[in-house]
Amino acid sequence: MNKWIDKETFIKLLKDGQSIMFGGFLACGTPELLIDWIMESHVKDLTMIGNDAGWPTKGIGKLIANNQVKRIIVSHIGTNPEAGKRMHDGNLIVTLVPQGSLIEKIRAFGAGLGGILTPTGFKTIAEENKRIIDVQGVSYLLEEPLGADIAIIEARQADDKGNLVYDKTARNFNPVIATAAKTVIACTKERVSHIDPECVITPHIFIDFLVKED
Repeated sequence: MNKWIDKETFIKLLKDGQSIMFGGFLACGTPELLIDWIMESHVKDLTMIGNDAGWPTKGIGKLIANNQVKRIIVSHIGTNPEAGKRMHDGNLIVTLVPQGSLIEKIRAFGAGLGGILTPTGFKTIAEENKRIIDVQGVSYLLEEPLGADIAIIEARQADDKGNLVYDKTARNFNPVIATAAKTVIACTKERVSHIDPECVITPHIFIDFLVKED
């Protein structure tokens, strides 16, 4: 199966109202090319799931500014004042999840788990509408699994099968979210013929489509 696709094929995967999980930490490791293609598609009412809201002109901040995002599920929005403004104006639903809990919720979905137990957020606003479970005298919040329709990730290298290697800290959320979506598209800086199996971070079985950066 040829996993390499072009912009037109990528855009055909997009629909209004989809949930899209994205890699990146303050846009480091976010596939900017795919973000730009989403902008060109004009799909709307998206739910974006990832570490943060990026910057007003970088990462998913561009989609927010372009009125394509209805909701974000992130750990913070502090670097994107536009996201904060839209939240206060009632034009953007913001669900804040502690960073560790967020990635564990995503990992749980990818692993087929029923959720994770964490003390983070107990007796704070984070426990609202969540089950509290006592284990050996300690109270934990049940954080349920979190998946998405699509995951978009950024890699440094990809082979034709879809095995991936990441670029240092740009690795961040990318390998985990690659396991937690119905369709996973990886954008890579380099297309190579072979990657040493000992160096593969994300195995090809998780990758549905590949895009080569120009």
